[in-house]
Amino acid sequence: MTTIQEQFQKGMTAEEYRLQMTQKRERFEENERTVSLATDAVQFFAQLPYSFHVIVLTEDWCEAAIANVPALARLAIESGKLDLRFFLRDQNPDLMSQYLKEGVHATIPAFVFFDQAFREIGRWYEMPAKIRDMGIECMQELFSSDQAFSGIPLNTPIPQLPDAARMKLLQALQDFRLRTREFSDHEVVREIREITQQGVALGLTPTRQERVAHSV
Repeated sequence: MTTIQEQFQKGMTAEEYRLQMTQKRERFEENERTVSLATDAVQFFAQLPYSFHVIVLTEDWCEAAIANVPALARLAIESGKLDLRFFLRDQNPDLMSQYLKEGVHATIPAFVFFDQAFREIGRWYEMPAKIRDMGIECMQELFSSDQAFSGIPLNTPIPQLPDAARMKLLQALQDFRLRTREFSDHEVVREIREITQQGVALGLTPTRQERVAHSV
């Protein structure tokens, strides 16, 4: 039976992942270049007693991945203490099935953290919890105040929206991402910092501290 360490070694490095991207690569690289990292956060990771191995399950078409994976990738570069391996979710269903959110959802991006002995110590999914909550409030306000969304349920999939509503929602989402970008980057780092702190504090025991960013 293949061990998680053996599976991990089959993954792509961050550079290999960038090179194989067929969608939104320029945005990914621009987001990575412009990530706002607090000095104390970088110092915290740089001073960790060992490097953490991190499985990154993602897809380059995924907006949440384009928005949030760059913060992890840049932190790995700056700190030197996060060993990343990238896996495309749709090409690795067996691996994804091991790390389903709540045991059910194939949510991406998914970051799975391991100590130096490849004992799992935490998971992170999709986006920061505070950004999720802010996004819901933004959408609720839009749906309740704009006539284009009259009678349309809040959870209606974007492709099923009428043209006018769809265009307004896409613009609102883009504006929201731009407005919250710096805060979101800091929240990604803060949440994964909590995961690694818990792992170290537990004395490297094989205990999992799962971070569920939000419900699907």
